[in-house]
Amino acid sequence: MRVALVALAVLAGLVAVGLVTGRSATPAADPGSASTGCVVVSSQVPGASASKLPVQPLCALPPEAATVYAQIRSGGPYRYDRDGVVFANAERLLPAEPRGYYHEFTVPTPGETDRGARRLVTGAGQELYYTGDHYGSFVVVDGAATGG
Repeated sequence: MRVALVALAVLAGLVAVGLVTGRSATPAADPGSASTGCVVVSSQVPGASASKLPVQPLCALPPEAATVYAQIRSGGPYRYDRDGVVFANAERLLPAEPRGYYHEFTVPTPGETDRGARRLVTGAGQELYYTGDHYGSFVVVDGAATGG
């Protein structure tokens, strides 16, 4: 009985941090697998080869990211005044481009009282990047990958 409870507690902990659900900030091993429920339809994702960053399907990111991406595609409206401002790429984690090439948008975090750490960053060449740790790391987002 005690072993079963410990195993259940470990499983619950894994689910809580997203290791089982495929919703971690790092890319899923198989983005088209049942673990994420995503269907990858893109063979080449803008920004993937130039940035050499891992690719993450949009449908494997927090659901708020898909909502913000839809707002970006439709031209707004946006929730925060700073959404759409120029992203300077000061951390130099994205490919070097002229100022004004990248723009950032807030991905709301449920329970946060401010903008939180999550952002989508768009590039003028149709690139889409996601950071869940306020520019500490990025993944290239496959915006064409849909939930299955």
